[in-house]
Amino acid sequence: MATAQKINGTHLKKARLFRGFSLSELSAKTEISKQTLSLYENENIKPEISKLIILADALRFPMDYFMASDEFNSKIEATYFRSLLSTSKMTRTTQSIRLEFIAHIYETLIDYVDFPNKNLPKIEFQGKKNLSDEEEYRETEEIEEIAKRCRKHWGLGNEPIKDLQGLLEANGIIVTSLENTENDVDAFSQKILIDNNAMFIVVLNANKSFVRARFDMAHELGHILLHPWSENIEELSKQEFKEREAQANKFAGAFLLPEDSFGADVSYYPTKLDYYVHLKKKWNVSVQAMIYRAHQLSLITTTQYQYLMRQVSKSGWRMNEPDDKPFEPKQTLLQEAVELLLSSGTLTPFAFMQVLKRNGIVLRSEDAEDLLLLERNTLRGAEPKLRLITLKDN
Repeated sequence: MATAQKINGTHLKKARLFRGFSLSELSAKTEISKQTLSLYENENIKPEISKLIILADALRFPMDYFMASDEFNSKIEATYFRSLLSTSKMTRTTQSIRLEFIAHIYETLIDYVDFPNKNLPKIEFQGKKNLSDEEEYRETEEIEEIAKRCRKHWGLGNEPIKDLQGLLEANGIIVTSLENTENDVDAFSQKILIDNNAMFIVVLNANKSFVRARFDMAHELGHILLHPWSENIEELSKQEFKEREAQANKFAGAFLLPEDSFGADVSYYPTKLDYYVHLKKKWNVSVQAMIYRAHQLSLITTTQYQYLMRQVSKSGWRMNEPDDKPFEPKQTLLQEAVELLLSSGTLTPFAFMQVLKRNGIVLRSEDAEDLLLLERNTLRGAEPKLRLITLKDN
């Protein structure tokens, strides 16, 4: 006698979190009690088919997803959220779940596509807590040296970095952005293990300006190089989290604005606000970040720094600076991989979605397109029609 199959409760929970629903919210939407939903998710009871249909409709997931098993090897290790202190846990969980889907899609794609190999410098950084002024100075110098080593490792010299997204992707870091990202969600990064090989994904908020998105990318690179990924960031104290963020910011400033070349540029008119607007065109870094960097390099005094920042506020530049351009993400490696598979005829849209399904990634085509930043209907394709007749050979 065949054994009754269980519904995958973990998938039901992930679908709920993917949509950003609490148990209470899903209960109100489906008129299924919280207690019953919890029993479904923990696989203590099996939902009736009528209830499963209601859940699939409410969560906008194919019903097959709740019956699928996971066939991937990728393991999510940690996620660094810049906005940990200003966003709800549900928002962070939703973004992490969506990123987990992206990671599993990436694992599927590596069976078909050769992505750039990870090429990161080996860094040993021991970030300490509760530093004295002297220790903090030495830590800043250490981060400065790490930024220089990274530039040297990638052969960048001291010039402005024109295409930071392309640079990260060429060295094996996946860069993407998520649709419908809330404005208070800053960039974040995630480490993923695939067959014990580590890879990193950086996720950007596409609602930022171009210069802020670039700083976010450099900031996340700082996390990747400087910080341990075995810890649960949710368990860090508020002070520890702020220390991590300050370290990543220092790295980003040093990496984007090298001491020698940027310092030489600033030295002509270090106290003139309009001059920083001029330099912004060259370095593609915000005026505020350049002023901070000039102070860090002792090119301006604390009094001059405070005066310049008051001018920034007085001019209304805190959120929107002169010459700000909207961030327009380049085509990502994931987009390029899928489009290559489709254009080469290796897979049809229908076949691609079936490959994902076999690996336990059962999504509507619209959701897969959103996760991969593909144009709508790219992955919508009918099942090939079975031909029962053929033409005769004459």
